[in-house]
Amino acid sequence: MMLWRAPHMLWLLALAPAVGVFFVWALRRRRQALRRFAEARLLATLAPDLDERRQRWRALLIVAALTLLVLALAGPKWGFHWEEVHREGVDIVIALDTSRSMLAEDVKPDRLARSKLAIEDLVKRLQGDRIGLVAFAGSAFMQCPLTLDYQAFAESLHAVNVGIIPKGGTALTEAIKAGLEAFEGRQGKHEALILITDGEDHEGHIDDAAKEAADRGVKIYTVGIGTAEGDLIPVTVDGQQDFLKDRRGQVVKSRLDEETLQKIATTTGGAYVHATSGDFGLDTVYNDFIGKMEKRELQSTMERRYEERFQLPLLLAFVLLALEPLVGDRRRIRSTAPRRLLGWWRKAA
Repeated sequence: MMLWRAPHMLWLLALAPAVGVFFVWALRRRRQALRRFAEARLLATLAPDLDERRQRWRALLIVAALTLLVLALAGPKWGFHWEEVHREGVDIVIALDTSRSMLAEDVKPDRLARSKLAIEDLVKRLQGDRIGLVAFAGSAFMQCPLTLDYQAFAESLHAVNVGIIPKGGTALTEAIKAGLEAFEGRQGKHEALILITDGEDHEGHIDDAAKEAADRGVKIYTVGIGTAEGDLIPVTVDGQQDFLKDRRGQVVKSRLDEETLQKIATTTGGAYVHATSGDFGLDTVYNDFIGKMEKRELQSTMERRYEERFQLPLLLAFVLLALEPLVGDRRRIRSTAPRRLLGWWRKAA
């Protein structure tokens, strides 16, 4: 089986026939120019060493060399050997708030949508780290267990929306506990919990949950999304756009509670960042903190490594390009002077 390192480069093979057509056109133009210069019967006398076959051979060598260069550029691979690959990284669990307050639009397009975009960007940067997802509102559950399959994680993230948790409200304690359970009891120095929320908590006991994480050595990095001024929460009621109201009929404004999130981060030895539309803060969390954590071996597998074979077409292309100027446009004409001299000597004798 043959594979290609850069299969998209194979479209350049279309240049080979185009160059071939150009050479055919050029040879015909040259022949027509010679015929205008002199009659056909005189060409053999005026230019006895011109050889169109040699010109065609030179064109063929150039087209073949171009084809081989494109094949080398595409990087053919065949044959393989088995190689043991060790994957090292840390375990990252993201706890994402899915309560109705995440529909507030003080961060565009809204808090939840902006959070999901930021998480997608973070996943694109991961190389060897396992990642899991916990969704929470009034309760919490594991949306995606720790995995190295980033595509599966992306599909789980895509399915997250407001209402995925039947119980309303925001329970940060439940989110922290579910995040700790996702780590499967491993060493805390290789684990990081990222809590993305507006910080509004309706259950209490956050201090106990944060202390439990600290005792296990798990650092919690809190990302506060929203503004201190807050914003109304858009909802749809009987097909009409409206804003969320409390039991007294007053509109509810959701505000960012930075103090609670800062306290969680401080207790566990993590860090707090404030997310905005322009700079969400996950890059800062990963680059400055998680990326510097001690890594451990997460997986060891035997993988096929296909052999690079671009050297063969590249070498053949260089050989053809080296032969091309040696062919020349003209054939060698044997001199008749020695024969004439021999005939004159015989006559003189």
